[in-house]
Amino acid sequence: MPHMPQPTLPSRWQRPQVPGQNQLREVRIPVGSQWLHGDLVLPAQMHGLVLFAHGSGSGRHSSRNRLVAAALHQAGVGTLLLDLLTSQEEQADMHTGEHRFNMALLTDRILTATLWVLQQPGLWDCPLGYFGASTGSAAALIAAARLDGRIAAVVSRGGRPDLAGQVTLASVTAPTLLIVGGADRQVLQLNTESMAHLQCDKRLAIVEGASHLFEEPGALQEVSRLACEWFSLYFRAQLLGQPAASVEQRAWGVH
Repeated sequence: MPHMPQPTLPSRWQRPQVPGQNQLREVRIPVGSQWLHGDLVLPAQMHGLVLFAHGSGSGRHSSRNRLVAAALHQAGVGTLLLDLLTSQEEQADMHTGEHRFNMALLTDRILTATLWVLQQPGLWDCPLGYFGASTGSAAALIAAARLDGRIAAVVSRGGRPDLAGQVTLASVTAPTLLIVGGADRQVLQLNTESMAHLQCDKRLAIVEGASHLFEEPGALQEVSRLACEWFSLYFRAQLLGQPAASVEQRAWGVH
C-alpha cells in the first residue's frame, strides 16, 4: 500500500496577541497519498472563515482572489486559499484541461478542506463560507448543498452556478450572492437563469462595465466590498443564532 501522509497540524490554533495582526500559516491537507496546499490567514477578532474555490486553470496564488481575501482580512474574516488539485493533477491539467470542469473532483476537494477546517481546535465552531470563481462556484454550491446548514454564506464571482445543476441549486440553503460583470453577457445570462432555481436568500449583483475577469479599474474593489458585506451579514447572524434582520435583507434586495 502507498504511504499515507499524516497532516502537519499545530497542537492548537492561537489567535494573534497583537491587535490587528493576522496569523498566516501554510497548510497541507492530505488527499489519498498526496497533498492539497493552502494558505490560511486568521485575523485578530475573527468572526468567520471563508474557503476559496478557484476557477478553471487558477489556484491559491490568484491575484484576484488574494485581493478579495485581503479585504476580508480587514473586515475580520479569515481565509483559506488552496489549490484544489494536487501537484501531479495540476501538471496534467496544464496539458489536457481534464480536471478543471470535473465538478465531482472539485467538490470532493472542497468538502475535504472543509472537514479539515472543522477538525482544527478553535476553528470547528466558527461560521464558514465559500467564495467561488468560475467553475469553482458550482463546486462550492454543490458542497454547500451537501453540508446543509453548516455553511453560513456563499459568494460567486463570475461563476458558473449552472454547472451545479437545477436540483442541487434548489437544495442550497446557504444565503448566496452571485456577482457578475455587466459586460460578461453570457455568464450574466447563466447566472440569471440559475437565480430562478435557488430557493435560499439570494442576490444577483451586477458590476456595471466589468468583464469576466473584473480587470477594469475599481471592479475587483467592488467585488470585495460586496463579498465583505455579504459574509459579515450572515456570519454575524449565525454567531447570534438569529436570521439576518429583515430590514438588512430588504436593503440588500434579498428575495
